[in-house]
Amino acid sequence: MNVSHLGQASPSLRRLFELRGPAPQRSLDARALAALAANPGCRRRALLDAAGVDKTALAHRLGRPAPFGQSPFAIRRGLQFESRLKQDGYAVLLQPLRRLLGVPEAEVASLGVPDLLPSQSPAVRAERTLAALAEASADPAAWTLLDHPMLRLEVAGSPAYLEPDAVVVHGGRCTVVEIKSFPVLDGAADPAKVGAAARQAAVYVLALQEAAARLAGREPSADPPPAFGRGYPHAVQELPGAPELTALLVCPKDFSNRPVAVPVDVRRELSTTRRQLSRMTRVEQLLAALPEGVSFDLARDDSGAPTRPVEELAEAVAAVPAAYGPECISTCELGFHCRAQARCAGAVEQLGRGVRGELGSLRTVEAALAAAERGVEAGLEPSLLAELGLDEASERLAYAARLRAEALALGGAQLDSTQLDGAQLAGTQLGDAQLGGVR
Repeated sequence: MNVSHLGQASPSLRRLFELRGPAPQRSLDARALAALAANPGCRRRALLDAAGVDKTALAHRLGRPAPFGQSPFAIRRGLQFESRLKQDGYAVLLQPLRRLLGVPEAEVASLGVPDLLPSQSPAVRAERTLAALAEASADPAAWTLLDHPMLRLEVAGSPAYLEPDAVVVHGGRCTVVEIKSFPVLDGAADPAKVGAAARQAAVYVLALQEAAARLAGREPSADPPPAFGRGYPHAVQELPGAPELTALLVCPKDFSNRPVAVPVDVRRELSTTRRQLSRMTRVEQLLAALPEGVSFDLARDDSGAPTRPVEELAEAVAAVPAAYGPECISTCELGFHCRAQARCAGAVEQLGRGVRGELGSLRTVEAALAAAERGVEAGLEPSLLAELGLDEASERLAYAARLRAEALALGGAQLDSTQLDGAQLAGTQLGDAQLGGVR
């Protein structure tokens, strides 16, 4: 989460800088923010992202790097496809957008592309984007393309700066444009990739809704429902410069480099992201619960190699509680480290959030197995299991363990009977063969 500010830093920002150390600050992109919103209870990731800590380098130093991420080939292919879309004054990009947005061909030459100060700091770029959005939305007849604007989004009380591929403004409203390098084959694309793109676009739409609230002189966090139409939170925001709830996904068509635009409804993803982000603990509360002296600084030497002892770094990471789930392996750089911690502690979280919810007060695998063994040893009916002092989850485990033991016993008895019948049959056949030989 990029927390760059103009002016004097607050105590919280100074503490976040101390947590990160002199290492460069890592910005939070839409993909990482969508993953964070999917697990709002993880204080570890929320604090590391707020401080801008490089979680990839942290995982490498801890000895459990996560082998995932976008391949260099995919990144290079995406950059090449995006650069091709910007040729001839964005004419290639406007070809698929014209049909969906209704851009008249005669107005292509009058398309406005303001300078958004790409070389400046994220905070300056966000202010420039806000001014460009206000200017573009003030003229309903104009068509404006914001190329890689910088958007500001409040996450757990700390600002994050996000950079969508493009935003088209017309008629006082704007539309998010997501450019992806995966192909659309025969009018269909990979559902998993489209879903990930929709979640990223929903983050941009949420940031644009906050921007529209600022332009209207309202606090984004206290934006009242009347700012939206009927059916909040799924209705379109009724403010100048507000975003549409349908993003445009621009991908290569079939196996060519010709672009095709596909509308993607992000209302469901937007509602989920807004709800999950509102559940996150504020950064000030995370810092207040942190032990004194904790730091995630890798203490790199002059050559850039980390020198901080692994045990000391692992202790600092363990000071912040995590909400691990098996899905973290594919979405978080520290997933393998947190999984190892969950396994060492015997936590039921390693089995998934569904199992964790079913087990109730049973927090470890050992406790769950002990509850099951008590039911097997007692051999009681479900109505009598409560006399053992077990809660509902323990009662269900005990009853399930008893049913399993009975099924295995019955299966073993049937197997023994089958083996005995087979042996008797083999002995009879052998005796008949011997008698036949004598005859």
